Amino acid sequence: MDPAPCQYAIRITGHLGATVLSAFPALAPQHHGAHTVLTGLLDRSALYGVQGGDQLLRADHEDHVGAPQA
Repeated sequence: MDPAPCQYAIRITGHLGATVLSAFPALAPQHHGAHTVLTGLLDRSALYGVQGGDQLLRADHEDHVGAPQA
């Protein structure tokens, strides 16, 4: 059984356009200076999918922020 989803904040260097952002439908984008920050609840399988897309972008990212949601 997968653990409960966690709140994640993923920082990506650069501003992502609408086409790229459409690959991350479960995450809300915000621009912070030279970065795009994607936030949202992800379970383990969704996190692996986001990390795969993240690697394709050769992006910098941060691990989850916050506690698992009940």
